[in-house]
Parts: sequence; structure tokens; C-alpha cells
Amino acid sequence: MRKTAALLLLSLPLALTRPARAQAPVRYELAFPNAVHHEARITVTFRELPAGPLHVRMARSSPGRYALHEFAKNVYDVAATDARGQTLRLTKPDPYGWDVAGHDGTVTFTYTLFGDRTDGTYVGIDGRHAHLNMPATLAYAQGLEQRAAEVRFGLLPGWTVASQLQPDAAGTTYSAPNLQYLMDSPTSLGEQQVRSWQEGGRTIELKVLHDGTPAELDAYANQTKKVVKEAAAIFGGLPAYDFGRYTFVANYLPQTSSDGMEHRNSTSLTSRRPLRGPGALDNLGTVAHEFFHSWNVERLRPQDLEPFDFQRANMSSNLWFAEGFTQYFGELLLRRAGVYTDSAYCKEALSGMVDAMLTMPGPKRYSPVHMSQQAPFVDAAAAIDPNNRSNTYLSYYYIGAANALALDLELRARFKTDLDTYMRTLWEQFGSKQQNYAPTRPYTLADLQRVLGEVARDTAFAGQFFRQHITGHELPDYATLLMPAGMLVRPAHPGQATLGARLQFNPADSTATLGTTLLGSPLYLAGLDREDVVLRLDGQPFISAPELQKRLAGHKPGDTVQVEVRTRTGSRTATVTLQENSDLEVVPYEEAKRPLSRAQKKFRAAWLGSKAK
Repeated sequence: MRKTAALLLLSLPLALTRPARAQAPVRYELAFPNAVHHEARITVTFRELPAGPLHVRMARSSPGRYALHEFAKNVYDVAATDARGQTLRLTKPDPYGWDVAGHDGTVTFTYTLFGDRTDGTYVGIDGRHAHLNMPATLAYAQGLEQRAAEVRFGLLPGWTVASQLQPDAAGTTYSAPNLQYLMDSPTSLGEQQVRSWQEGGRTIELKVLHDGTPAELDAYANQTKKVVKEAAAIFGGLPAYDFGRYTFVANYLPQTSSDGMEHRNSTSLTSRRPLRGPGALDNLGTVAHEFFHSWNVERLRPQDLEPFDFQRANMSSNLWFAEGFTQYFGELLLRRAGVYTDSAYCKEALSGMVDAMLTMPGPKRYSPVHMSQQAPFVDAAAAIDPNNRSNTYLSYYYIGAANALALDLELRARFKTDLDTYMRTLWEQFGSKQQNYAPTRPYTLADLQRVLGEVARDTAFAGQFFRQHITGHELPDYATLLMPAGMLVRPAHPGQATLGARLQFNPADSTATLGTTLLGSPLYLAGLDREDVVLRLDGQPFISAPELQKRLAGHKPGDTVQVEVRTRTGSRTATVTLQENSDLEVVPYEEAKRPLSRAQKKFRAAWLGSKAK
């Protein structure tokens, strides 16, 4: 053994007795020499390592996503060397990682990463930008999770950095205190357009890639400022962001996929919609939802997601609250900020919540807790076999938001309090206190029920609400709940006859192929199912959706029609009884030509009016 190597090995035990944050940071260097072909070349240096193999991994899951995504599938050209540049032997213990043996206390691990999906989960790289979700980007070593990390980006000409990572004074190296924070830090590289302002003693910054004009970004920033103020008003102020700033990492280029992903001091926003016309409103809805997450789920956090495990699917029973209540408040923020009118709020937000809850089969069968537990199978999860979720599932976003709506209205009508107060109380008890970049006291399902009892001053009500609507699947009475606000639940298409089917029309032979038929729908009751081919309706071929609607307009609910079909068991003619279109909508009384009382105006204003000072 050479003397220098012996001294190094003797010093390692002393070095490793230091706290993890005092040990040598993990250093990353990202270069983009082949960006046009969607590749990055990444180098990771691990130093002050104990003796024995180093276990390097790629994450299998990502914070804010609950399914497995197997990011190692886009990694290749892997190599490892020691401090002297000598090649080290790599073995693969499983599909997700590499073991590095024979090192001298230092391992330099290099690989090529492919990425061509710009969203909150994956990696998008091209000649114009790099949008990096860190679990999909950075390899890490088991046992070093508490060490700090330093990242250097090899920027192409004109590129700058948008990230919640903390830059050094020179702005060349970005740091994270530990692996959890590093993996929670999406980063966008490109020609950023920046708008920043002060709010409540914090810096809020929009760092945007887009093809629009500066004026369009100015208008968008002004709308974002209103949303930020309304969100802060609910909680009594902004969170204490770890480095004094919150960053909207926004990519609105044509090559992106629509997504929003919350993070501790930032959010990843991706959309191909521009910052003008209807697209701007859609994008702003994502801004409102994700910004609300900087309280709810990032700091006010469920115990069953803390800490996040990068090597497995993460299941939570509380996504109806973490995501669903955030969905409700995201839309409400747009109304309070004046982005929506009352009519638009009913159309864009309330109608969808109420219709999904009352007309889809899933909420009649399963609870919000059950829907939350399904996230590893539905949250951007990939599978090739058909499923029956049309009849068994409603997204925890929708079922949670719809229950938030019901609870808010009931608290206002019966208990002289509101959901704002509930969220603020939860924040004070479970979110406001943080330590080491994590909540000191994550909440449980029982905590959510207990605090509801405190806010309503009625523990019996809280227990009943949870039994009926959260762990149970009893549907709220929205017609009664919305009445004090002067809003009406009514059929969206009264008297319209329908087959209640999802059809794919086949112009080549004037047929239509069925999707999954819904429980209780006309075709379901007639014994028809997915992939059955409809040949004729009352002797006439299927040509197009408009032609079908024209024919159905000549019928009324309760009429029977003869449907010729080709099924897996052969061809037959089924007698189908038409039903009334079950779609529901929520409208203000004014649109329904109903008088709006003074009490209803007051109730609505207290609910939907601005809370920002």
C-alpha cells in the first residue's frame, strides 16, 4: 500500500464521525454538448467515502408524484473512476442502480441522460432549454442522503438558471442542504425572462421561458401578484421561505407538456399554451393551485409522505386534502382575485366539481381516502392493460375539491366560520413550525378531524362529516348547500335524450367503437361494453357525432331504439332505452332569472369576495 493511500484510509473514520452536513458535499456538474439530441452529460463526485462498495441509485419516484417512473431507463454510457482517474468496476444489483467497488475514498460517476419530455416529472432538453426534474436527472448514493450537494450547470450561450437551489455569490454554483431538498428543486435553464417583487417581506419571482411579448408577461405577472396576495390572506401571511424567496419556474414553450408540480420554495409550471387569450387563464389556474401548495402539502404535510421515499411508490390516505382542498382553493383564489366573475366561477369551477361528484359512479362507491390510496396507480402511472376506473374512480383532486366546497358552505351556513379558518388553524398547528427544511409535526387523518371539531366547536359534527364524506362515500346535498349563496344546481341539458356513451367514430365504414360503458347508462344496461362496434342505430349507420345528436334530438328520454352491434360473442340487435342527459351545472340565481335576496348577496360576498388588504 502506498503511503498516501494509507494516510487517506486512516483519515476516513475521523472524517466520517463529523455530522453529515460537515462532510464533503456531493458535487454535480451538468453539461449539454449534445442538447439538440436531448442529451446531458452528468458528472457526480462523491468524496470522503467509507470503505466498501458505493451504492449509486437513480430515483424511482418523484416528490409530488406517487407512481413509479423508473428514471434509470434514460441513463446510459455509465462510468466511474477514483481520485487518480483509474477506472472502477461497476456492477448492477438491480435495474435502478450501480455498485462501485475498489475506490480510494473518492468516486467520480459519469453518465449520459436522455430527456425529451418537459413537464414536472421528467426531463426536457433541446437546443433552446433544459427543464430538469431532479429525481429524473441526478444519481445519488445511498448513505449520503444527509450530505449537502453542490451543482454547477454548463450553460449554453444566453442561458440563465431558474431554481430554488441557493446560488453562491458568483452565481456559478448552486447548493442544497441535503438530498430531500436537492430532489425537490426543479431547475430550468434557458433565456429566462424575469419579473420579481416583494410581498410580505419575501421575494416572489417569475422566471419564464415563452415566445410572447414583454407586455403579455407583465399582464401575467400582475395577475399572479393578485393570486399571491389572496393566498397569503387565507393564512395570515406567506411562509418563511428558506432563503427568503419563492420562484415560479415557468416554461411556456410549444415543446412542453401541460403540468404543474409543487416544491418547497418553488413550483414547476409547464404548458404549451401562450400567455395570451384563453391559454393565459388556464396557465394562471395552475399558478394558483401550485402556489397554494407552498402551504398545503409542502409545509402543512401529511405524515404518510414524510420523508419522501425515492425508491418506492409513495401512498397517502390524505391526498383528498393535500391535493383536493388545494384544487378547491386554487379556483377560489381566481374568483377572489377578480380573474373570474361569479358566472365564470360557477362555469369553470363549481359545475365540474358538482357534476363529477353527483353523476359519476366512483364517488357513490368509494371514499376520498380510498381515492387517495389509488394515486400510485393513476398519477401519471404507466400500464398497458385496460382498467375499469370509469366506474370505480374519481380523482382525489375532484372528490377532495367537491368535499372542500361542501364543507366550506356548511361551516358558513351552520357554524359561523369557514374553510379559510380551518386551513389557517391547521397551518398554525402543523405547518408554521419547520426545522431542517421539513415540518416538525406532520399531520394525520385523525388530526384533520380533530381540528375540524375545534374550528366548528362541534366534535360530533366533525366526526359525522369524516364518517360520511371522507372515510365514507355519502354524497353532499349541493342544491341545499349552494342555496344560501344564491346558486342553483340544475340539469345542463334538460330533456335531452342520450345513449350515455363514449364513442370513437370510424369514418371508413360508418361505424362507432364503444369505450368503457358507465354503470347504469343505457348501453351498460343493454349489455354492451368496450370495443363493441355499433353498426346501426334504428337501421341507419353511424356517421359522426353531430349526426348522432341530430337523430337523438328526435327522441325523448324513455324512448327505445334498436342498436345493431358486433360484440366479442357475435353480432346482434340490442334494444336500448334512452335516458335524459345527466350532466349538471351550477349557475347564479341571476342567470336562472331567480331573485337574489340580500342575505344571499351577503353570503356570496363573504365567500367569494377578496380577502387581500
